Amino acid sequence: MSQNMNAMLEPGMLVRHPGKPDWGLGQVQSNIDGRITVNFEHAGKVTINGAEIGLVIEF
Repeated sequence: MSQNMNAMLEPGMLVRHPGKPDWGLGQVQSNIDGRITVNFEHAGKVTINGAEIGLVIEF
């Protein structure tokens, strides 16, 4: 997923961090001005700069 696709992320969506597979599945908590807060099953709550990291949507 490209960084531009991060704009589509909404609370409740499931994602993975492409560079941190050990974090496991994450649920988007918020997406405000490109700052995406995700609660990952093995890393807890993390805020990600959407301009730098393209999260991968899980269906």
